[in-house]
Amino acid sequence: MTRIRALAVAGLAAVLLAPVCADAAAATTPFDLQFSGSGATATMSSSLRIFLTLTALSFIPAALICMTSFVRIVVVLSMIRHAIGLNETPPNVVITSLAIFLTLFSMAPVIDQVNTSAIQPYMANKLAPMAALDLAKAPVKDFMIRQTRERDLMLMVELAHATPPANAPAISFIHLVPAFMLSELRAAFQIGFIIYLPFLLIDLIVSSVLMALGMMMVPPTTISIPMKILLFVLIDGWNLVIKALMGTFH
Repeated sequence: MTRIRALAVAGLAAVLLAPVCADAAAATTPFDLQFSGSGATATMSSSLRIFLTLTALSFIPAALICMTSFVRIVVVLSMIRHAIGLNETPPNVVITSLAIFLTLFSMAPVIDQVNTSAIQPYMANKLAPMAALDLAKAPVKDFMIRQTRERDLMLMVELAHATPPANAPAISFIHLVPAFMLSELRAAFQIGFIIYLPFLLIDLIVSSVLMALGMMMVPPTTISIPMKILLFVLIDGWNLVIKALMGTFH
């Protein structure tokens, strides 16, 4: 009985591993060698291209946070929630999802340029990987430079003890990315400060009224939060904030 089980397990393993062994035999090396009159030339095999593509996809979350408008949008949306006084509503997944889609809207021109100049030619085998990467970086770099303050960029250059760039093409991504994030955080806090003011005014009015009525034992947030929600709904606050936020990227 034990021998029959062993044979069954061996047969099942052979069936499962057969496709893997066939793929391994078909691709014995990461590079396919093609011979011509001048000698052998190495071209990237499909398995290695898939591996490099999957590796590049793992950097997409970092690129989304560091090199797009995501930081400014998600910080402003989070500050709206805290200004109203709702620490868990809307939930984090809702805030993040809305920020991702608004990021796609604001980055649509840049995405179209990258797709036209780099991705489509690369998929058609008209560009080498490094050439496609250089062409894809140009629109993203232009967007980041437009949104970055010169003071923040010079701070990063000074901290790196590097030579100040003479022009925009000379700016290094190592200096540009943290400078861009600092500028985005500054812009987000400026917008958040303006959003906080009317809600702070409501808190002060409610607290003053409760103290004048002698109702000091009543928490002001019990009354101020419904009033702030009502005010935000009446003025169509989400539309106003998102419209103003998207306008800051033009």
